[in-house]
Amino acid sequence: MVSANREMAVYCFDTLVAHYNSEDAPPPAFDEGQHPLFVTWKKVVNGGEPRLRGCIGTLEARCLINGFKDYALTSALKDRRFPPIQARELPSLECTVSILTDFETANNYLDWEVGIHGLIIEFTDPEYSTRRSATYLPEVAAHEGWTKVEAIDSLMRKAGFSGPITESLRKRIRLTRYQSTLFTLHYSDYASYVKTTRGAAPSILGAKPGNY
Repeated sequence: MVSANREMAVYCFDTLVAHYNSEDAPPPAFDEGQHPLFVTWKKVVNGGEPRLRGCIGTLEARCLINGFKDYALTSALKDRRFPPIQARELPSLECTVSILTDFETANNYLDWEVGIHGLIIEFTDPEYSTRRSATYLPEVAAHEGWTKVEAIDSLMRKAGFSGPITESLRKRIRLTRYQSTLFTLHYSDYASYVKTTRGAAPSILGAKPGNY
């Protein structure tokens, strides 16, 4: 099984740096494969808790190289919850790459474990008779300190449901659980890796040079 690794996170940083410099990213140093994947960008300010800056991926299997290339940029620049990441923010960023595995249909909306499973919920909005769906990666519920019910209710809101959440509606949810491997890399570690393996630290147009 392919696991998320440092080279995948390096490639996401390479892709974003290349975008700001209007050049092509170096070829990736990991093998091709096909898996569902996500790219998450967080920003660390003054040594505080990393804050989400963008997170987009696909629940469909994608070729890893093109998938990470596409979603590195999409999550950084086109997550509608946030303004696009600017080049000057790069030294404050950390990137987490996730490869999703072990998809299973759950028996009910509580048939999963916090900190182990990611969730995909699907349900019919009783007010509009429309299908709604949303996903949380495995680390989200644990990071937020949610119970299972709190995670499900939050996910229903993420799916766009604004009506009252009742137990009978929760019981009508179709839940798919999955697991993931992930790797997180801060920009300073990326810059050190690039300097060591390529002989020079990355340079970014429009960003202040960092002392790495």
